[in-house]
Amino acid sequence: MLMSLIILERSEGVATLTLNNPAERNTMTAELVSDIKQAMDEIEADQTIGAIIVTGAAPAFCAGANLGNLAEADGESLTKIYEGFLRIARTPLPTIAAVNGAAVGAGMNLALCCDVRIAAHRAKFDTRFLQIGLHPGGGHTWMFRNIAGPQATMAAVVFGEILDGHEAQRVGLVYKCVPDDELMATARVMAVRAASAPRELAIITKRTIQEMANIATHSAAVAKELEPQVWTTRQPWFAERLAALQNRIKKS
Repeated sequence: MLMSLIILERSEGVATLTLNNPAERNTMTAELVSDIKQAMDEIEADQTIGAIIVTGAAPAFCAGANLGNLAEADGESLTKIYEGFLRIARTPLPTIAAVNGAAVGAGMNLALCCDVRIAAHRAKFDTRFLQIGLHPGGGHTWMFRNIAGPQATMAAVVFGEILDGHEAQRVGLVYKCVPDDELMATARVMAVRAASAPRELAIITKRTIQEMANIATHSAAVAKELEPQVWTTRQPWFAERLAALQNRIKKS
């Protein structure tokens, strides 16, 4: 199957998934959701890919769900639209959202679903749910609160604050805000670094970080990390990389 609304590029172990319907500001439609799901299936099946960048064709990142679809929505149809970002949330691979413009509603959810968010100066994070008379959905308030805390969530969701890249960084919604023309290069440097680690190791470490949300004490965290750490010491990549490091130290 051909993907008409997604550009999928692969290089240096990184897959870049670009929403590509700029005339409609990359809004979530059934067709776009289908293309995202297909692209993610292809990415995860490719053992050479170790990290993913998600972005949008300018001028927007993703301007939310198609409003025409929403007018006739029910629980089943909404859940199908949610798959556009939930499919990315479920991937075991490390993900970066490179937010190049407006991320609105479901489009903001797409950014929130990624492990790390890098924002251009011109980025706009606009929940907009209440402003159009709609309750937030797709886990929006849960993700926002877990990332940036209750006050920033209330300010944006209930009080209608729209955050540009700088404000999003200030409140902790994004990891870094960079000049517009440096966005993709910045995201790529980070993604290549993640992809340079053994794929299985990155996947396991991402899962550990996610599961730490349920760990209450330092001693429990130590125990949680012990088994996978011991396992990695038995892997061939560890012996190879340790030998290479020791060789560099000898030469320095």
